[in-house]
Amino acid sequence: MDRRIITIDGPAGAGKTTVSKALARELGCVYVDTGALYRAVAFEIKRRQINWEDSALLEQFLACLDLDFVMEGREPVLTSSGRDISAYIRTNEISMLASATSAVPQVRKALLGIQRSIAGERDAVFEGRDMGTAVFPNASYKFFLTADVKVRARRRFEESNASGISFEKILEDMAKRDRDDTQRAVSPLKQAPDAILIDATELDVSQVVEKMKSIIIVT
Repeated sequence: MDRRIITIDGPAGAGKTTVSKALARELGCVYVDTGALYRAVAFEIKRRQINWEDSALLEQFLACLDLDFVMEGREPVLTSSGRDISAYIRTNEISMLASATSAVPQVRKALLGIQRSIAGERDAVFEGRDMGTAVFPNASYKFFLTADVKVRARRRFEESNASGISFEKILEDMAKRDRDDTQRAVSPLKQAPDAILIDATELDVSQVVEKMKSIIIVT
């Protein structure tokens, strides 16, 4: 049986997580936050103080990594060796480290199997940077969700206003991450030729979800 795989790619802060969760609920699919997997790798690298630029050490570290998504009610929870790490992976520091380490081929290879295993078992909405280009080039539906960088930075600032980080710093880091993600040699962030572009600069979550649903249902 062919599974319905939906990919939503796009830059940081475009609203992919919220949109993907809502769309998955509407369609009765499982939601897979691939960005969270890379953040989990970054979190464990930092926690265990791994020199990720040492290929042999990185290989050993990845071989022992045990990441999984478990459902708690209607929400997926990311675990590492059975421990819920969801609350620790959304900091600015982990975001920047995840962007750097996600370009390493060994990291991408280690996580690829997890993603494709999920896709083989159930209908799913996959959110990430290269879902429609590298991981699932034959996905049933592909979307590229974006928004103006200042709007994205403002949303991220409002989400993390208790952290004490200024809007200017978040904007600077987001612009840098955009450059890093689009210019990296391995699986750069880009819109797949057959992906549908949705600019969410002036759209709220419900409008984006309805737009995606109308495309999926019509086609």
